Amino acid sequence: MSGQRDEATPVLSFFSPDAEVPAEGGEPLVSFYTELALTAAEQSRGLMFRPHMRDDWGMLFVYPAERTLSFWMKNTLIPLDMIFIDDAGEVVGVVEMAEPQTLSPRRVDRPARYVFEINGGLSAELGIGEGTRVRFENMEGHHTPRR
Repeated sequence: MSGQRDEATPVLSFFSPDAEVPAEGGEPLVSFYTELALTAAEQSRGLMFRPHMRDDWGMLFVYPAERTLSFWMKNTLIPLDMIFIDDAGEVVGVVEMAEPQTLSPRRVDRPARYVFEINGGLSAELGIGEGTRVRFENMEGHHTPRR
């Protein structure tokens, strides 16, 4: 990841639970430049072997449908927050401060279609939690869900 952003860089924005998520614009809690993990190989590698990550970046794991998802931290060098998002674009749970280089499974009790990984501790600091709403930008084939 180069850290460079252009107009086509995917962006994931989070909104408070009671906010109407606009198709574009609006005032999010926070937005992240997003690296997509779409293939099995990309998802298997995830954020392994990275010694650091900018606070305004994250990786979005995209699955074809909602299901119970489980992640580990094998070969992951930094603590991460794992934000589980359902098909309707709502956060259904967060695993905070997942310990690096461990094999224990991390999951939440509800099905999700997306998991967004950011630096550990950021979700609490930024107010991202269950019920937070999400908007996708510049993500070919992945559009902000409408309720």
